[in-house]
Amino acid sequence: METNPIVAVREIVINGKKPAKLLAQEIGKPYSTMMRELNQYDDKAKLGVETLMDIMKATGDVTPLQVMAEQLGYELSQTARQDTLPDGWGAVQPVLKGRRIYYDQEVRRA
Repeated sequence: METNPIVAVREIVINGKKPAKLLAQEIGKPYSTMMRELNQYDDKAKLGVETLMDIMKATGDVTPLQVMAEQLGYELSQTARQDTLPDGWGAVQPVLKGRRIYYDQEVRRA
C-alpha cells in the first residue's frame, strides 16, 4: 500500500474508475486546480481536508484514510455499509469512545 496520503489520493484520481475531469466537476473544483493540489512537489498548493473528503465520497475509495490511519498507528475497518448511511458520510457524526473513533468507519488503535 502507498505510504504517502497525497500520492494515494492522486492514484485514486488518475487511475480510478471515474475520469479525473468528471470527478473534478462532481466535487466542484476546476480540473487544473484539483490536479495542482494533488501534486506533491508543488509547495504553493495543498489538498484541503474538505476536498479529500469530497474525493473519497465521490469515488467510494478510502485508501488515503487507511494510509493516514496506519501512519498514526490505527487500524481502519468499516462498521456500516455505505448504502445504509443516511445522506452519505455527512449525516453521520463522529463519536469518540475511549481510544476508538466511530465515523462511518471504525478506527482502532493497533
